[in-house]
Amino acid sequence: MRGEDPFDEGATSILRQPKAVWATAGASVVAFMGIGLVDPILPSIAKGLEATPSQVSLLFTSYFLITAVAMLVTGFVSSRIGGRRTLLAGLALVVVFAALSGTSSSVAELVGFRAGWGLGNALFVSTALAVIVGAAAGGSAAAILLYESALGLGMACGPLVGALLGDASWRYPFFGTAALMAIGFLCITAFLGEQPRPARKTSLLDPVRALGHRGLASVAASAFFYNYAFFTILAFTPFVLNMTPYKSGAVFFAWGLLLAVFSVLVAPRLQRRFGSLKVLGTSLVLLAADLVILGYGNHTTAVVCTIVSGAFIGMNNTVYTELALGVSDAPRPVASAGYNFVRWFAAAAAPYLAPKIEEWSDIHVPFVVAAIAALAGALVVVARRGALTHEAGELAERHATEDGVTVFAD
Repeated sequence: MRGEDPFDEGATSILRQPKAVWATAGASVVAFMGIGLVDPILPSIAKGLEATPSQVSLLFTSYFLITAVAMLVTGFVSSRIGGRRTLLAGLALVVVFAALSGTSSSVAELVGFRAGWGLGNALFVSTALAVIVGAAAGGSAAAILLYESALGLGMACGPLVGALLGDASWRYPFFGTAALMAIGFLCITAFLGEQPRPARKTSLLDPVRALGHRGLASVAASAFFYNYAFFTILAFTPFVLNMTPYKSGAVFFAWGLLLAVFSVLVAPRLQRRFGSLKVLGTSLVLLAADLVILGYGNHTTAVVCTIVSGAFIGMNNTVYTELALGVSDAPRPVASAGYNFVRWFAAAAAPYLAPKIEEWSDIHVPFVVAAIAALAGALVVVARRGALTHEAGELAERHATEDGVTVFAD
């Protein structure tokens, strides 16, 4: 089943949203900024704290490891205290631990504070998606595109803000993030009312049980391999490029712009024309090729390939999100938690393993491993295509009826 373009008759619904949705989306931009914020300042952090690249990479590992485990807790918490309080709790944790990160005197302290930051981000990000989907005008397709817009904008602005503030000191980006998230806290407090709680409270094991669904398990497994490739680029490439914070920030700003454009504008059109699974499989193969060229090219080639990878990552993010929310009959927050629980483990592994692989071999091999991971993600999509196509198609029709819109499916 092919969907209609939400930017045709649905464009007004995407832009004309309740204040609560815009407040949540705005805070989401800042939350996603926190992921790429440290990219341009990784070499500066290593120098300032006298740490090795593999030690500094633990900033990502601790962050995403806690984020992955916390995904089992987010539904449990939000179904008991409500979406609004969960968002505010997550934002408060980010404000505290981002500020503490800026005061770190050792890499161990910074890694620990980033772990607390990851817990807050997990509570916020997973709940924000559910809030936007539930409150946005235009149904689930419009909501997902709005969420992906926030992701893309945050991923684009994060490196730029990190570079601008980090040029003076690697500590300033952390203080800046704390200030911006405090503003987000105030916006959520002012504009977002209490969200309706589910009729049934979510248990800690519900996201794991949801992964018993063949379609959702397949999406999560494919996304696991994809995320390894994604975060090899995000966490390891800054050391390979070895540029000043300004130049590195400019590279990843361009990368983030492509991510946003392809996520919001290009992916939906390609999905309607070719189908979600074909777009996802092709994009993963192209990402693998880009990684190999990045790993073996000269410095200019590496810069270009880093930027170009944003296009493939943007398309993948949109398709994976839609599949995860629509491929099973589990409630969307539960399906999202189970899916994220699996994929964030790869985001934790890649930043740690990539520099270790370089130490064990040479600078090219981490990119080859990442390319193989991207291909593995594509193979999962191909191998499980039958279940994904059939079940996603049926549920797309059901969600279209429920939401009043047509979502994208093969």
